[in-house]
Amino acid sequence: MPDSHSFHRRLRLLLWCAAAVFALATAGLFALRAPTAPTEVVYSGEADIRSDFELVDHTGRPVTEADYAGRWQLVFFGFTNCPDVCPTTLAYMATALDLLGENADRVAPLFITVDPERDTPEVMADYVANFHPDLVGLTGSEAQAAAAAQAFKVYHEHMADAQAPDGYTMAHAGHIYLMRPDGRFDAVFLEGDQPPEELAREVEKRLEKEARS
Repeated sequence: MPDSHSFHRRLRLLLWCAAAVFALATAGLFALRAPTAPTEVVYSGEADIRSDFELVDHTGRPVTEADYAGRWQLVFFGFTNCPDVCPTTLAYMATALDLLGENADRVAPLFITVDPERDTPEVMADYVANFHPDLVGLTGSEAQAAAAAQAFKVYHEHMADAQAPDGYTMAHAGHIYLMRPDGRFDAVFLEGDQPPEELAREVEKRLEKEARS
């Protein structure tokens, strides 16, 4: 018959080993499930947005981005049948241009249509005249307008709408792009995010920095 003390020692040893194994397994499971420290996201580089287009201005003259080289560009995409965002944004841009005073000559305000089917040069000429004498309306073929929107990474979509003129409307983003004199992207603004005085100040800051360099 086995010695009772030896038996109890072996039993305690087995229980201790089992407890140790369980503790290690539990610790390992916790380590697998425990949340890790958040990964820091580092952003670098520059947005792939550029002034690159072959279009026709509202006087019927073929133009490219090179025609505005050396000037800062304020660029907005929309269409003349737009019921709200476009007229509001163009009026906002016009106010900012007036606030710039003489410095407005160093800025090219461009309104590029996303609806070239209806927005002919003649239509664009009548439309931009309602906002500012320096505002340039740009149109072209379907392919040319699409290429311009792609260069600026502008969302736009043809959408059926029985209540709209000709049975369709154009959904589009409402951003104003500020482009550098070399055609590279500098900043983007939304009409509702700041008053026109702030937009004018932002442009003036860049003009002053350019004049100092």
